[in-house]
Amino acid sequence: MQYAAYVLIQLLVIIMLAPLLDGIIRKIKAFSQKRTGIPLLQVYYDLLKLLRKTSVVSEESTWVYKIAPYIVFSTSIAAALLVPVTTKIMPGTLPGDIILLISILGLGRFFTMLAALDTASMFGGMGSSREAMVSILIEPSVLVSLFMVGLISKSTSLPQIMQAMKGIGAPLTYPVFVMIFLAFLIIIIAESSRIPVDDPSTHLELTMVHEAMMLEYSGRHLAIMELGAMIKQLVLITLLVNILIPHDQLIAVTGIGALVVSIFIYVAKVITVTIIIAIAEVCTVKLRFFSIPNLATLSFILLFLGFLQYFILGGSNV
Repeated sequence: MQYAAYVLIQLLVIIMLAPLLDGIIRKIKAFSQKRTGIPLLQVYYDLLKLLRKTSVVSEESTWVYKIAPYIVFSTSIAAALLVPVTTKIMPGTLPGDIILLISILGLGRFFTMLAALDTASMFGGMGSSREAMVSILIEPSVLVSLFMVGLISKSTSLPQIMQAMKGIGAPLTYPVFVMIFLAFLIIIIAESSRIPVDDPSTHLELTMVHEAMMLEYSGRHLAIMELGAMIKQLVLITLLVNILIPHDQLIAVTGIGALVVSIFIYVAKVITVTIIIAIAEVCTVKLRFFSIPNLATLSFILLFLGFLQYFILGGSNV
């Protein structure tokens, strides 16, 4: 019964909250340009409109193109079920850990690139090759950041990692976690195809990465692909806020009230990090594609400095 309640809460919170983050980022970008911008809920309306439309399928495509949206969405949902939004209701054990999480997200990316290549489109091939390069550059930082937290927590299980971070109390008061926090912000920006790595609102062939892979999709297939990308972004933000900014240990009430308060604080943390990402997007410009390795290197250097600080200069203090 508790596992069913956990799955239900995870799905409701993740699916309902994920599109809102895109709306917040678009609203902040419009505000920075002194425009009114779209309503916050416009992303939901756009997804519903696309879901009601039929998809136009290229004659050059195969079965890979047709099943890719469902695989991408399924991998995003599976990843979301591995990252608890609250520790107030969790099953005793979850069938997976950070290794499985990284593998699931990698599977979704693989089918996204494969589907883009399947249509024999020049833009699809270009976007796939660029996405492969970005993933190769950023995935070492993803692995190192999660394994560092796992080593400190003495577990690769996400629920156990979150419980360990609750025991620490305020991880961001320690330099190692500050380094992981900054590095993971860069990871989120890269994995979510945001400026300065990619511009999700452009259709210029010289700068497209994610959009180039989506050009051949329409209707419900496009809606499913876009929703899958939004959920993936929220999963990464959830990892950041629930591991490095734990809050459940501060909640004094018990029962259903504790669950409601925990989810409310979680949503507030997610929105705060989303605002930080939006401000970073507003204050920077799209990097030249061959400058992206410098950004990936920066995230890795931050993690390396955190590693030195914790394991060489005083890890026992945490």
